[in-house]
Amino acid sequence: MRTIRIGSGAGYSGDRIEPAVELAEKGGIQYLVFECLGERTVALAQRARLKNPDDGFDPLLEARMRAVLPACAANGIKIVTNMGAANPWAAARKTAQIAASLGLSRLKIAAIVGDDVLEACKQHDLPLIEIDGTLKTLGNRIVSANAYLGAEPMAAALKAGADIVITGRASDPALFLAPMIDAFNWAMDDWNLLGRGTVAGHLLECAGQVTGGYFADPGFKDVAGLARLGFPIGEVSEDGGLVITKVEGSGGEVSARTCKEQLLYEVHDPARYMQPDVVADFSQVSIEQIGPDRVRVSGGRGTQRPDTLKISVGYVDGYIGEGQMSYAGPGAEARARLALEIVRERLKLTKVEANEWRFDLIGIDALHGERRSQGSAPYEVRVRVAGRTDTLAEAVRIGDEVETLYTNGPAGGGGAFKSARDIVAVASVLLPRDLVAPQVRFVEA
Repeated sequence: MRTIRIGSGAGYSGDRIEPAVELAEKGGIQYLVFECLGERTVALAQRARLKNPDDGFDPLLEARMRAVLPACAANGIKIVTNMGAANPWAAARKTAQIAASLGLSRLKIAAIVGDDVLEACKQHDLPLIEIDGTLKTLGNRIVSANAYLGAEPMAAALKAGADIVITGRASDPALFLAPMIDAFNWAMDDWNLLGRGTVAGHLLECAGQVTGGYFADPGFKDVAGLARLGFPIGEVSEDGGLVITKVEGSGGEVSARTCKEQLLYEVHDPARYMQPDVVADFSQVSIEQIGPDRVRVSGGRGTQRPDTLKISVGYVDGYIGEGQMSYAGPGAEARARLALEIVRERLKLTKVEANEWRFDLIGIDALHGERRSQGSAPYEVRVRVAGRTDTLAEAVRIGDEVETLYTNGPAGGGGAFKSARDIVAVASVLLPRDLVAPQVRFVEA
């Protein structure tokens, strides 16, 4: 039975680059997938694109492509990635330029466009999923609206001879499912095969998480070699069977326990994992350790895909103003608590308006509040005051008040920091899939 090897080169936008190079050079893979797009990333990228029509793709696209293209071209490895973010076409053109600068010719690069559905959403007052209200309640604060595309247009690009496929917003597992559809000619209505492929994609999508990275917990779940963590390889057979492994000698571990944790990651209902290509069923999945750093996964299923696509809507949700100050030495905590009291009073006196406040002592109560803090006196502590405001001007005033602690007391404050920024939040809606029309565009290096 035919088998392909798919390497996971990144699990988020800022991920390490050298494990992907290791996969390209030593992994014996046919496909290298970079999953680099978070929920808020598209909205932030869309704002960058509005400022510069040639921007709006992943900031590490050039560094990643320069690092892996030579080995991928030499070894015939196809690349699939969502580093296109808000501008896949610009990302494809940039990649062609990078390839040319490396002396790599005749590379066929595909951009998947059409996930931007802002105009379609403006025509339909759709209910918001996570919060009360509809799209209209967000008014003119909406920055972006992008559909989670499935594997079909990416698989079509690969079938048309693309060496590199760059998409924007797409389902994470779909990035891995597309190579399987391309390699094995799976039908887009073979729900069980697509379900098994989605299991594989879900296990691979976060890269180092399944090889022990996010899994590690010293003293409870010890993992060796995290400084040079190897990223996973999925060996997928044409019946959807899967073995997870990694490059021999790389750090981390591939074990039944790392795979079980990743299988359950971000899955609300294992029997109905809603994806653009299929509703995957993880409820009967079996995980078996079959050798060192080799885990067999079987038992995935699927049912017919949904009639709608999830849309990620980015919108401006106010502003955050923040100020920080450090105190150290004897009485550090007492001085820090006095600093918080002073800032509280100053904010009232100067009538700074905010909808929400945080007054934290980082290292004592910033994560879980006073009730769950240790109660021991630290040698050093950092004050943090933050507020959510309706305007940038009000947000600026918060940090300014913290900074004035320098000379206005208490004693010994240092390392002041202040910032004010807008908040890009994300909401979700469901849009009928016939209103989304992805297309494939090609450029050659």
